Amino acid sequence: MTPAQHDIILVTPEDVAIGTASKSHTHRTGLLHRAFSILIFDTQGRMLLQQRAKHKYHSGGLWTNACCSHPRPEELVSDAAHRRLQEELAFDCPLAYQYKFIYKAELDNGLIEHELDYVFTGLYEGIITPNPDEVQAYQYMDISQIAEQLHTHPEHYTAWFRIIFEQYNTHTEENIK
Repeated sequence: MTPAQHDIILVTPEDVAIGTASKSHTHRTGLLHRAFSILIFDTQGRMLLQQRAKHKYHSGGLWTNACCSHPRPEELVSDAAHRRLQEELAFDCPLAYQYKFIYKAELDNGLIEHELDYVFTGLYEGIITPNPDEVQAYQYMDISQIAEQLHTHPEHYTAWFRIIFEQYNTHTEENIK
C-alpha cells in the first residue's frame, strides 16, 4: 500500500480517535485528523528543509519542513515519524516530541489540511538520500533566513510549514522565558 492509499485517523479536538477515512476524502472534506511534522536541525542550529516533488498531489515543488505525514491506524505517532523519515529521506535519528496543535489550511487543488499536528525535533548531520517520489531537493537553512524567506516569498513554502514555523518559534521563545 502506498502512503497515499492508507487510511488516516480522524480525531476530536481533544485527540480522541473517532474513526478512519481515506487520505483523499479527508483532504477533500477538511476532516480533523492526526498528523505529525518533523523539524530536523544540524549542530549549527540550521533547519533541514525539503522541496516536495513536483508531481505530489498537492503542494508540489514547495519547500517545507524535513518530513510530515500521518500515522496509520494502530500506529504510534512516534513510530510513524521514524518510518516516514526513512521513507522520505533515508535516515533516522532520535526525535523529541515538542507539542501538538490544531491548524486548518486551504491547499491547491481545492484540498484542505485540518490537522491535529504532533511536532517532533531531531538533530542530524549524516547522509541524506531523498526518495525522488517524495522529495525534489533539500537544504539546511538558518532560522533567520527561513523567517526572511517566509516573509518575502511565502508562496514558495507549504501552508502548513508557514504555520508550524511560527508555532515552533512561539514555543521556543516561551521556553526561553
